[in-house]
Amino acid sequence: MKTAVYSTRAYDRDFLAEANRAARSPHDLSFIETHLGPQTAMMAEGHAAVCVFVNDVLDRQVLTALSKTGVRIAALRCAGFNNVDVAAAQDAGIALARVPAYSPDAIAEHTLALILCLNRKVHRAYARVREGNFALEGLLGFDLKGKVAGIVGTGQIGLRVAAILHGFGCEVIASDPFPSGALEDAGGRYVDMDELLARSDIVSLHCPLTPRTKHLIDERAIAAMKQGAMLINTSRGAVVDAQALIGGLKSGRIGHLGLDVYEEEGDLFFEDLSGRVLHDDVFARLLTFPNVLITGHQGFFTREAMTAIAETTIANFSRFEETGEPLHPVTMDMVAP
Repeated sequence: MKTAVYSTRAYDRDFLAEANRAARSPHDLSFIETHLGPQTAMMAEGHAAVCVFVNDVLDRQVLTALSKTGVRIAALRCAGFNNVDVAAAQDAGIALARVPAYSPDAIAEHTLALILCLNRKVHRAYARVREGNFALEGLLGFDLKGKVAGIVGTGQIGLRVAAILHGFGCEVIASDPFPSGALEDAGGRYVDMDELLARSDIVSLHCPLTPRTKHLIDERAIAAMKQGAMLINTSRGAVVDAQALIGGLKSGRIGHLGLDVYEEEGDLFFEDLSGRVLHDDVFARLLTFPNVLITGHQGFFTREAMTAIAETTIANFSRFEETGEPLHPVTMDMVAP
C-alpha cells in the first residue's frame, strides 16, 4: 500500500523501514518531513494511506482533502488521538489507527529522570562543573523517601510511575475517574483530586487530553497545591494551562516544574530552532526560571519504544490492506465526552 509518512526525521525512517522490510507484504513508504495540515494534505495525492504523529493536524478540512486524494486510512504513530476529528474521519470514509501501547516504561522512566534531575539540580550542577564551579550553594535537594507522590491518571504509564515511586519509598496516592485495581499492586491508593493536590510533594500527570482534562491544572488547581510542590507533565501539553504556570512559579506554589510536553509545542518541538528567536512568550518566560526543566517531547524516545511504534504502525497498515480494518482502530465510542 502506498503510504505518505508525515513529520518524519531520520530515526522515523530508520525504524519504519526496518519494520516494513520484515512485513509479509512490504508497503511503499514515502517520507515527508513537513507536518500534515491544510497546506500539505495535497502531498498525499496518489497514496492510499497516511502516517502521522502528535503535531499533525487531522481536522475536518484536512480529512476531507485527504479523502479527495484517495486516502483510505490514517495511522497515528502514537497512542493519543486528540489531534484528530474522529467524526470527520468517519464522514470522509477514512479509517483511523493508532499505537495503543508501545513502551509505558520509556515514558515512566523519563518522568523519573525529570523528577530526579530537578530535585538534585543535576542540570545546573552539570553546567557549573563544566565551568570549574564546584560550589554546592543552590543545589540542595530532598530525599524522595517519605514524600507524597500524586499520580493523575492510572493507565499503564501512571501505574508504572506509581510502582517506581513506591520503590523509592514514597507514599503514592492517585486520582482517576476510571480506577484501576492494579494501583494497589503498584503500592498506591485512590483519593479525590482535591486531596491529591493538597497533600502531594510531587504531582505527576499521566492522563489523556480530552475536553474534560484540558487545563486540568489551571490557576485554581495550582492554588490548591502544596506550597513548593513539584509538578511533572509527560502526558499532553494542554492538560496544563501554561500561562498559569508562570504565576505558580513566581509565587513559589510550584517549587519545581518538569515538562516533556507543551500546549503550543507544534511550532517548537522536533525542530532545531537554535538559530532563531522564540516567538512564544510564555515558553520563553518558562525557560527563565532556574527550577524549570523542559525536554522536547522525548519521553517516548527509546530504542524499544521506537521499534514497537514502527512494528505496530506497519501491522495496522497490513491488517487494513488484508481486511479493511486496522489492527488497532480509533472509533467514535473511544471519544471522550
